Amino acid sequence: MTRTLITGRYVVGYDGEGHVILPGGEVVYEGDTIVHVGFGYDGPVDERIDAGNALIGPGFIDLDALADLDSTVLGFDNAPGWRHGRVWASSYVERGPREAYTAEEEDAKKEYAFAQLLLNGVTTALPITSLLYREWDETYTEFARAAAIGAELGIRLYLGPAYRTGASVVHPDGRFDIHWDEARGRHGLEAAIAFVKDYEGYADGLVRGMLAPDRIECCTRELLERTAEAARSLDCPVRLHCCQSPLEVETMQARFGRSSIGVLDELGFLDRRALLPHGIRLGGHRPTPASVERDLDALAASQATLVQCPLVSARMGHFMDSFARMRRRGINVGLGTDTFPPDVITNLHTGIMATRLVEGDESACSAADYYTAATLAGAKALNRPDLGRLAPGARADITVFDLGGFHLGQLIDPIQTMIMSGSGRDFTRVIVNGRTVMQDRRIRGLDLPRLADQAQRQFDRLRASYPERTHLHPPAHEIFPGAFPVRRTSL
Repeated sequence: MTRTLITGRYVVGYDGEGHVILPGGEVVYEGDTIVHVGFGYDGPVDERIDAGNALIGPGFIDLDALADLDSTVLGFDNAPGWRHGRVWASSYVERGPREAYTAEEEDAKKEYAFAQLLLNGVTTALPITSLLYREWDETYTEFARAAAIGAELGIRLYLGPAYRTGASVVHPDGRFDIHWDEARGRHGLEAAIAFVKDYEGYADGLVRGMLAPDRIECCTRELLERTAEAARSLDCPVRLHCCQSPLEVETMQARFGRSSIGVLDELGFLDRRALLPHGIRLGGHRPTPASVERDLDALAASQATLVQCPLVSARMGHFMDSFARMRRRGINVGLGTDTFPPDVITNLHTGIMATRLVEGDESACSAADYYTAATLAGAKALNRPDLGRLAPGARADITVFDLGGFHLGQLIDPIQTMIMSGSGRDFTRVIVNGRTVMQDRRIRGLDLPRLADQAQRQFDRLRASYPERTHLHPPAHEIFPGAFPVRRTSL
C-alpha cells in the first residue's frame, strides 16, 4: 500500500477529546487509514503532498445531504409552501401521481449532487431527496445505481430508499389532509430493509445502509414501530424528519394528541440510531415550557441526534431554539445541508449567527462548536469513531482548505477565518478513504460543465411540471414569479 505524507500551514488534529490546531503539522496515511498526525515523521513515505498555505482537516459529515436538484430554492421568495407545490393538490392525487424524472435523470441528478458535496468538503453523506415529484417513494433499484455512482466518485455514503405510508394533500377548499396508502408503505420498508442487508459494506466499506422513512406526519404508527424494530435488528442509522412545520405538529396533535417527539418516545423509536432533522418545533402544537422540557428530556435520555440544517431553516424564517440549548442539555447535534448549495461552511456561519440571535448572547456558541458539530458530532451520530477526526487509526478522509485567497482577508485563526470569510469553494483537495477524489476543483472522470448543463435542463422541466401538483393548478409563472417584472421592450 502507498504511504502518503501531507503537510500544510495548519493541521486540525484530534487529541482524544477534541480538535487541536497543529501549526506546520503533518498527516501520514497508508491505504485508507491514518497512521500519524503531528510533527517530525521519519518513517518511509511513497508520496509527499505540500498543501502550502492551507488548513488540512477532517472531511465533513453531512447527515441530511442534498442529493437532488433542490426544489426548496423555488420557495425562497414564494411562501407559503403549499401554494407552490410543497403539498400535493388532492386533484393531482386523484389523477394519480407520476415520476417527474426518468431513471437516467434520477442517476444524473445524484451524480451532480454527489459531485457538489465533494466540492464542498463533504466526505460522508446521508443523502436526502424530495418525494414531492415522485410517484410515491424511492426504490431499491435506483439506490443500487446510486451506490455504484457514489463508489465510482469515491464519496462515503449511507444509503437507503425513502418510504412512507401517506402524503400531505390540500383540497380545493384549502383543507389539509393525509392521503394514505399503507400497502405501499409496508412494501417500501421491506425494500429498504433488503437494500441495507445487501449493500452494507459495499465498495470496500464506502457504502453502508440506513433507513429513511419520510416525514413523521406521513408515517402510520405501524410503520414507525416496524422501522424502529428494523433499525435495532440491522443496527443501522434511521433518519426521520420531524419537528419541522406547523402542518406536521397540527397533524400529530390531531392524530396522537401529543408532540412528534412524544410520539416517537412512546413508540420506542428514540435511541442512539435515530437522526432527527430539524428540531425546530419542539413541544407540540401549542408548546409550553413544560412540553418543550419533556421533549428535551426524551431526546437527552435516548441519545438520539438532532440534525440541524441552518441555511434552509433560516431561509424560511425558522430556527432551532437552540443549538446552544441542546448542547447544554447533553443532546448531540449534527449538521445537514438539505438545500443548495450544499456548502457546509455557509451553514456553519449561518448557524452561529442564528444561534446568537435566538439566544440573545454573542457568546452562546463559537466557530469551534459548529465545526465540531460537522465532524465529531456527525461521527458520534453514526457510531463511527474512525470518522470526523485526523488521528492514527481513523479513516483517511481529509480536506484541504486554501487559506491564500485574497477574499479571505487577514488570518485571525484558521477555523474562524474559514467560517467567517470562506466558503465551500475554497476547498482544493478532498481525500476519501485514502483516495484523492477532488483536486483543484476537478473531479476525476466528470465533465462538470456538461453535468451542469444537463442539471439545468432537468431542473427547468421539473419547474414546468409544478402546476399539475400545485393547489388549484395555477400556471408556473404565477407559482414562481421572478424577483422583478421582466420587460422585453425599451423603457
